Amino acid sequence: MKNLLYFLLLGLFIYSCSTTQSRNGVLYGEEGLGPYDTTDTAAANDTVRIANDSLEYEIIIIEPGFSTFLNSIARPEGYYSQSYLENKNRFLVADYNQRVQQPFRYDANIYEQQINYDPQIDYGYEVNYKLYYWFVYLSQRYNQRFSVPTRI
Repeated sequence: MKNLLYFLLLGLFIYSCSTTQSRNGVLYGEEGLGPYDTTDTAAANDTVRIANDSLEYEIIIIEPGFSTFLNSIARPEGYYSQSYLENKNRFLVADYNQRVQQPFRYDANIYEQQINYDPQIDYGYEVNYKLYYWFVYLSQRYNQRFSVPTRI
C-alpha cells in the first residue's frame, strides 16, 4: 500500500511538471474572416487583434512570436500599398484554404480552419497588412511555400 502511494505521488509529480501544448494560430471571427475558435490561449503579448465595428469583423492572431516579428522584422505600415497587399492576400488565402481541405497532405496543426476573405470587401489597410505578414511569418516559421512569394 505504501509503495502504491509513492508511485501515485511520483506519477502526479511527473504529470504536473509536464508542459502543456496548444496549437497556436489564427482565430477568425464574424462576417469578414470566419468562425471563432476560443479553445486556444496565449500570453497577451503574443496576441494581435484587428477589429472594425463598422464592418462587424474581428481577427485575433495568436501565434508565439508573431507580435515580435510584426514589430521588429516586418516592413513598416505604409511600405506596401493596400492594393498590393489585397492582391497578395487574395492568392495566399486561396492557397491556405486549399491546404485546409487537404489535411492528409498538409499539416492539420498548421492549417486548421478556412479563412473567409472576400476580395470584394474593403477590409482596410491594417487588416491586409497584418494578414499578409501573418502569411510571411507562417511561411518562415513552418517553412511553407505558397504559390505567391512572401517576402519581408
